[in-house]
Amino acid sequence: MKVKPIEEIRAVAELVAKEAGVEVFDVEFKMAATPSLTVFIDRDGGVDLNTCEKYHRAFDVAIDELDPTFGEPYILNVSSPGLDRPFISERDYRRGLGKEVEVKLYAPQRGKKYYEGVLVDFDENTFTLDLGGEKVRFEKSRAAKVNLAIKID
Repeated sequence: MKVKPIEEIRAVAELVAKEAGVEVFDVEFKMAATPSLTVFIDRDGGVDLNTCEKYHRAFDVAIDELDPTFGEPYILNVSSPGLDRPFISERDYRRGLGKEVEVKLYAPQRGKKYYEGVLVDFDENTFTLDLGGEKVRFEKSRAAKVNLAIKID
């Protein structure tokens, strides 16, 4: 199946998001028995089912005009990124400053592939965790996933 570039799809998604008062966290297209296009939306305070539904209706009209699959069928999904959303953008790291985060690495650093600590700094290529008094810097490119630590009491 031929699909238009994800950048084109994301541009339409972001136009609709601006009007809906949300932001596009991510857009992904998965090829499967039934292909699917998923738009992950977010806003400060999170999104609920009603917000996803409202965005879905508005985006459905706009994406039909773009016709991302050149007339082939696909499923459109709209979702929140969830509690364990990965840090992708500078904004995600900024929101995480001073908070406990989980880091999963592709390869061990200092003998470990998993860390939990407080995010104390970041720049374009690295981020730094306070691991109980010891500050350790990580390369973003070596991190498989960085997200807020989820604590359930």
